[in-house]
Amino acid sequence: MELQLSYDMLGDRLCAIGNTRIVYDRWSSRPRMLGWWPLEYDMLGSRLRKIGDVEIMYKRRGSLPRMLGTWRVEYSWFGGQPRRIGPYKVGHYRLGDRVRTIGRLSVSYDKLGNRPWRVRLRGGYPALPDDLLCVLFLVLYLQAEKEGREGEDDRQRRRRRSRK
Repeated sequence: MELQLSYDMLGDRLCAIGNTRIVYDRWSSRPRMLGWWPLEYDMLGSRLRKIGDVEIMYKRRGSLPRMLGTWRVEYSWFGGQPRRIGPYKVGHYRLGDRVRTIGRLSVSYDKLGNRPWRVRLRGGYPALPDDLLCVLFLVLYLQAEKEGREGEDDRQRRRRRSRK
Protein backbone atom coordinates (compact mmCIF):
# COMPACT_ATOMS: atom_id res chain seq x y z
CA MET A 1 0.00 0.00 0.00
CA GLU A 2 1.27 3.47 -0.88
CA LEU A 3 0.25 6.76 0.68
CA GLN A 4 1.02 10.16 -0.79
CA LEU A 5 2.14 12.90 1.61
CA SER A 6 0.55 16.17 0.50
CA TYR A 7 1.73 19.69 1.33
CA ASP A 8 0.20 23.17 1.22
CA MET A 9 0.68 25.48 -1.76
CA LEU A 10 3.99 26.84 -0.42
CA GLY A 11 5.24 23.33 0.27
CA ASP A 12 5.97 24.06 3.93
CA ARG A 13 3.22 22.29 5.85
CA LEU A 14 2.18 18.66 5.62
CA CYS A 15 -1.56 18.73 4.84
CA ALA A 16 -2.40 15.05 4.40
CA ILE A 17 -1.12 11.53 4.93
CA GLY A 18 -3.00 9.61 2.29
CA ASN A 19 -6.68 10.42 2.89
CA THR A 20 -6.06 11.65 6.44
CA ARG A 21 -6.13 15.45 6.45
CA ILE A 22 -4.03 17.57 8.77
CA VAL A 23 -5.67 20.85 9.77
CA TYR A 24 -3.67 23.87 10.98
CA ASP A 25 -4.48 27.01 12.90
CA ARG A 26 -5.38 29.81 10.54
CA TRP A 27 -2.21 31.91 10.98
CA SER A 28 0.10 29.33 12.50
CA SER A 29 2.26 26.46 11.35
CA ARG A 30 1.02 24.36 14.30
CA PRO A 31 -1.26 21.43 13.36
CA ARG A 32 -4.57 21.19 15.26
CA MET A 33 -6.21 18.05 13.84
CA LEU A 34 -4.94 14.76 12.44
CA GLY A 35 -7.95 13.31 10.68
CA TRP A 36 -10.60 13.18 13.43
CA TRP A 37 -8.03 13.32 16.24
CA PRO A 38 -7.56 16.68 17.94
CA LEU A 39 -3.96 17.64 18.68
CA GLU A 40 -3.37 19.28 22.05
CA TYR A 41 -0.35 21.28 23.20
CA ASP A 42 1.01 22.28 26.61
CA MET A 43 0.14 25.60 28.26
CA LEU A 44 2.85 27.49 26.36
CA GLY A 45 1.94 25.82 23.08
CA SER A 46 5.47 24.56 22.50
CA ARG A 47 5.07 20.81 23.08
CA LEU A 48 2.57 18.40 21.56
CA ARG A 49 0.73 16.74 24.50
CA LYS A 50 -1.95 14.57 22.89
CA ILE A 51 -2.87 12.97 19.60
CA GLY A 52 -6.55 12.17 20.06
CA ASP A 53 -6.71 10.13 23.28
CA VAL A 54 -3.03 9.17 23.17
CA GLU A 55 -1.02 11.20 25.68
CA ILE A 56 2.56 12.24 24.97
CA MET A 57 4.79 12.53 28.02
CA TYR A 58 8.06 14.44 28.33
CA LYS A 59 10.76 14.68 30.92
CA ARG A 60 10.26 17.61 33.26
CA ARG A 61 11.86 20.30 31.07
CA GLY A 62 12.66 18.24 27.99
CA SER A 63 11.59 18.93 24.45
CA LEU A 64 11.72 15.29 23.29
CA PRO A 65 8.79 12.96 24.03
CA ARG A 66 9.60 10.01 26.31
CA MET A 67 6.27 8.17 26.09
CA LEU A 68 3.58 7.90 23.41
CA GLY A 69 0.63 6.50 25.31
CA THR A 70 2.04 3.35 26.92
CA TRP A 71 4.91 3.06 24.46
CA ARG A 72 8.40 4.18 25.33
CA VAL A 73 10.22 6.45 22.88
CA GLU A 74 13.95 5.66 22.56
CA TYR A 75 16.47 8.05 21.01
CA SER A 76 19.92 7.89 19.45
CA TRP A 77 22.81 8.61 21.75
CA PHE A 78 23.81 12.05 20.45
CA GLY A 79 21.42 13.41 17.83
CA GLY A 80 18.08 13.18 19.57
CA GLN A 81 16.67 11.10 16.71
CA PRO A 82 13.91 8.64 17.64
CA ARG A 83 15.19 5.07 17.22
CA ARG A 84 12.16 3.15 18.49
CA ILE A 85 8.60 4.00 19.45
CA GLY A 86 6.97 1.06 21.17
CA PRO A 87 7.14 -1.93 18.82
CA TYR A 88 8.20 0.17 15.81
CA LYS A 89 11.87 0.60 14.99
CA VAL A 90 12.67 3.96 13.36
CA GLY A 91 15.48 3.81 10.80
CA HIS A 92 17.42 6.83 9.55
CA TYR A 93 19.75 7.38 6.64
CA ARG A 94 23.34 6.76 7.63
CA LEU A 95 24.69 10.33 7.59
CA GLY A 96 21.54 12.34 8.09
CA ASP A 97 18.53 13.11 10.20
CA ARG A 98 15.98 11.96 7.65
CA VAL A 99 13.72 9.05 8.55
CA ARG A 100 13.99 6.04 6.23
CA THR A 101 11.73 3.45 7.88
CA ILE A 102 9.16 3.20 10.67
CA GLY A 103 8.40 -0.42 11.38
CA ARG A 104 7.02 -1.83 8.10
CA LEU A 105 6.72 1.65 6.58
CA SER A 106 9.33 3.00 4.20
CA VAL A 107 9.52 6.75 3.62
CA SER A 108 10.49 8.18 0.20
CA TYR A 109 11.63 11.77 -0.35
CA ASP A 110 11.09 14.22 -3.18
CA LYS A 111 13.64 14.78 -5.95
CA LEU A 112 15.64 17.26 -3.87
CA GLY A 113 15.64 14.79 -1.00
CA ASN A 114 14.51 17.23 1.67
CA ARG A 115 10.78 16.55 2.06
CA PRO A 116 8.97 13.24 2.72
CA TRP A 117 6.85 12.52 -0.32
CA ARG A 118 5.48 8.98 -0.16
CA VAL A 119 5.06 6.20 2.38
CA ARG A 120 4.89 2.49 1.52
CA LEU A 121 3.46 -0.10 3.90
CA ARG A 122 4.70 -3.63 3.34
CA GLY A 123 2.53 -6.60 4.27
CA GLY A 124 -0.63 -6.24 2.17
CA TYR A 125 -2.59 -4.02 4.53
CA PRO A 126 -5.71 -2.38 3.03
CA ALA A 127 -5.28 0.72 5.22
CA LEU A 128 -2.73 2.26 7.55
CA PRO A 129 -3.42 1.08 11.14
CA ASP A 130 -4.29 3.91 13.54
CA ASP A 131 -1.34 3.22 15.84
CA LEU A 132 1.10 3.36 12.92
CA LEU A 133 -0.54 6.57 11.63
CA CYS A 134 -0.04 8.12 15.07
CA VAL A 135 3.63 7.06 15.16
CA LEU A 136 4.22 8.25 11.58
CA PHE A 137 2.72 11.65 12.35
CA LEU A 138 4.79 12.02 15.53
CA VAL A 139 8.05 11.11 13.76
CA LEU A 140 7.37 13.50 10.86
CA TYR A 141 6.32 16.22 13.32
CA LEU A 142 9.52 15.80 15.37
CA GLN A 143 11.63 15.83 12.20
CA ALA A 144 9.96 19.06 10.99
CA GLU A 145 10.36 20.68 14.44
CA LYS A 146 14.06 19.76 14.53
CA GLU A 147 14.65 21.12 11.03
CA GLY A 148 12.83 24.33 12.00
CA ARG A 149 15.00 24.77 15.11
CA GLU A 150 18.20 24.11 13.18
CA GLY A 151 17.15 26.55 10.46
CA GLU A 152 16.44 29.22 13.07
CA ASP A 153 19.84 28.60 14.71
CA ASP A 154 21.56 29.03 11.32
CA ARG A 155 19.74 32.31 10.69
CA GLN A 156 20.76 33.64 14.12
CA ARG A 157 24.43 32.69 13.50
CA ARG A 158 24.40 34.51 10.15
CA ARG A 159 22.91 37.63 11.75
CA ARG A 160 25.61 37.65 14.44
CA ARG A 161 28.36 37.29 11.81
CA SER A 162 26.91 40.09 9.69
CA ARG A 163 26.92 42.47 12.69
CA LYS A 164 30.65 42.00 13.29
